[in-house]
Order: sequence, then C-alpha cells, then structure tokens
Amino acid sequence: MKDFTNLAELGYLVSAVLFIFGIKYLGSPKTAVRGNQLGAAGMLLAVLITLGRMGGEGILGWPLILIGLGVGSGIGLWMAKRVEMTGMPELVALFNGFGGAASALVAASELIKMAPQLEGATGSFLLSRQVFLVAIGASSVIGWVTLTGSLIAMFKLNGKIQGNLKLPTINVLKLGLLIASVIGAVLLYMDPTSVTGITLIVLGSCLLGVIFVMPIGGADMPVVISFLNSLSGLAAAATGFVIMNNALIVSGSLVGAAGLILTGIMCKAMNRPFLDVMLKAYGAADGGGSDSGEKRTVRGYEAEEAAMVFDGARLVIVVPGYGMAVSQAQHVVRELADQLESKGTEVRYAIHPVAGRMPGHMNVLLAEANVPYDKLFELDDINSAFSECDVALVVGANDTVNPAAHTDPSGPLGGMPVLDVEKARTTIIVKRSLSPGYAGVDNDLFYRPSTMMLFGDGKQKLNDLLGAVKEL
Repeated sequence: MKDFTNLAELGYLVSAVLFIFGIKYLGSPKTAVRGNQLGAAGMLLAVLITLGRMGGEGILGWPLILIGLGVGSGIGLWMAKRVEMTGMPELVALFNGFGGAASALVAASELIKMAPQLEGATGSFLLSRQVFLVAIGASSVIGWVTLTGSLIAMFKLNGKIQGNLKLPTINVLKLGLLIASVIGAVLLYMDPTSVTGITLIVLGSCLLGVIFVMPIGGADMPVVISFLNSLSGLAAAATGFVIMNNALIVSGSLVGAAGLILTGIMCKAMNRPFLDVMLKAYGAADGGGSDSGEKRTVRGYEAEEAAMVFDGARLVIVVPGYGMAVSQAQHVVRELADQLESKGTEVRYAIHPVAGRMPGHMNVLLAEANVPYDKLFELDDINSAFSECDVALVVGANDTVNPAAHTDPSGPLGGMPVLDVEKARTTIIVKRSLSPGYAGVDNDLFYRPSTMMLFGDGKQKLNDLLGAVKEL
C-alpha cells in the first residue's frame, strides 16, 4: 500500500508538470491545441490516480462513481458539440460557476462527515483541525461567490439580464456582504456545527456574487470572466487542502494564478486599475457617449460600391468583433483576405484585447478559419499602422473602435484604449444596424465621411463583397 502511495504522489507530480506545460503552451495560438491536450491528459491522470487511491471504498462505491463519470462526460461532450462559438463566453462563465459550486459542495460534504471528529481535538490533530476549517471557510466563500457571480455574468452575456445595477452605496453593500461571509467562516471555525455560520456563508457569499457582477458591463465583462475563472481555481485549491489532494491544490493554484495574471494583463491593456474595474463599473451603460441628441444621418452602401475602394489598396486591416462570431463570418473573411493578397494587397488583422465576450475570442475564431498567426496583431502593435492603411474593414466590432473612448473621458468607454480605425483613409463597417455596442454608447465612427456602412448579416454581406472584389 505504501508503494502505491508513493507511486500516486509521483503520478500527481507528473500531472502537475502537464498542467504547467499546458498553460505555457496556451500562451500562443500556434501551440494552444497542444496546451489543451496536455492539460486534459494531466487531469485524466489525476482522476485515475485518485480513483485508484479510493479503491472503490466509501459512501458511493464504484457503481455510482462510474455513473457520475459517465453522466458528466456525456454532458461535457454534448455541450462541446452543441454550443456555437458565439456561446463560448457564456459556456466559460457557466463552467466557472460549476467549478465554484463543486468546490463549495465538496467542502460542505467533508464538513458534515468530519464534524463529529473535530470536537475536542488536541495535539497534532488540533493543527489539522485548524487547517481543515480554514480551508472549509475559504472554499465555501469563494465557491458560492463564483457560482452566483458566474451565473449573473452568463445571463448578462446572453442578454437575459439587461442593464447594470446602480446604487450609490453599492460598494458598501459589497463590503457588508463580504464581512458577513467572513463572520460566518469564523463562527464555523469556532464551532463546526454552527448553523448560523453556515447560513451566513451561503447567503452572504451568494448575494455577494450577484451584487459583485450586476453593476459591471460593457467592455469590462471579459475582465470579470477572467477574474471569476481565477476564483474558481482558488476555490479548487482550498478544497484540495480540505481533502488533502495534492493534484487539486496544484491545479487550482495554477488556474487561480493564471486567471489573476490574465486579469492584470487585460486591465493594463484597457488602461484601468483592477479595483476601478471591479468597484467603479466603468463598463455600465448609462446612455453616455458622444451622442449629443442631434439627429444624424448615415448612408448605407452596396457591396459593389464598397469593393471599389479595395482596387489598388496597398494595406487592408481587418478588425473582427462579436458580430463576426454571431454570423460565423470568419471563413469568408479569410477568403476575402486571400483574394486581396492575390492582387498584391497586404492584409493584417487587428485584435483588441477585449474584442468579443471573453479573452482570446477573436483569436480562436480566426484560428478556426486557418488565418496565419503571424498576421494577427495586438492593439499596441497595429494602432500606428492605421494612419497608413488604405482600408479598414470592421466586421461586427463596435466598442473596440469607438472614438468616444478618446472624446468622452467621463463616458462608459472613457480611457479605454481602442483601435484607431478612424485614421484609415476609408473605413468599411459590416453591421446589422446602428445599434450601440455592449457599452451602450453611440459610435461617432458610423457618421464620418470616410466611413462606408454595409448593413445586413455579416456573412452574407462579406460574401457579396468577396464576389464584387473578384470582378475587379
């Protein structure tokens, strides 16, 4: 038995190494698939070792464990096949919530099982009791916050929840709920059977998750998704201390750290401090922006008219957005780029750090269409090129190209770096309507003389544009 325990610990170490290299490879689109495969292999190894250590003993036994594995795997496969790329941000948010809920429920079950043994603990077991109860409190608080916060984020992303909660004392309410949750954890630490402590943790944490996410909207939502992902990892790491599982501690810590790093990178890219994003709700749509109330007109163009501006163009920059994901137009975008390049035009892709609804959304879509990775440029690397650009083709992007970020510093987009599309000689925007973006801010770019609007379904309009370009 001792030999198997040593072998299991060695297996957990291999699993941790696979997790680390998996995250490393996820840092580049070229190696992202390999990173996913390594991470999945590491998790499979950890699960098999854990099942081997259990030996089928305990409350459930092998039959129910296998049923649970089968049902969970089936649901995961079904969701992966069914969900379109447009629904991936909501799916990621939902999985974050499931991860938090799983951690909190495991902590609760372990507390119920171990509570009788925790009374009157002395000696070395007293230290184990303290670590156990601290981990229980952390896993429960973080887990329930992650669950409800992720559910609210999912409903906001798919439009089931409109608008953003605005209360003058919203941050005071957040602080009060956090204090209530911590008090519940302290009561549970002092008395593992405290009903009051459990109630404060569950109610306080669940309400905190709701109140935490409700005020946030606009371009800040990808930051929230990234932070909730980090919280799900931290909850898992705390649960690892509860059940003393090294693989769970390592994997949870890696997810938590990676999520926090990504959140910091995105905040830096948006030129906003993390606390400001979380507490000041810059992304809340309030009808602000550059719209002064005056009626402005915009002219819609046909694909044949728009195609003419590509004739003789030296540099074309494609700016993808959420609308491209909705219409599944990434393959047509690549075909159009191939056609332009065959005529001697250089084509680049400008990727805003918060384009779409989650980090890396546009990168995944373009990789799906086999767009070469070396043609994808981040905001800081591409912005200076717009002044030399003949045509900027905007496909479904809005907030990330809105000049209001520069002209209205007090608005929802104020201070956020955006792609300087307005500096291009001609801008072609493919969009269904003049409706504002996720931040609810009217886009002055639509009304500029150098802008050509192509209204309609993105995929259909790009197909029309592709056909017109071929005839040039």
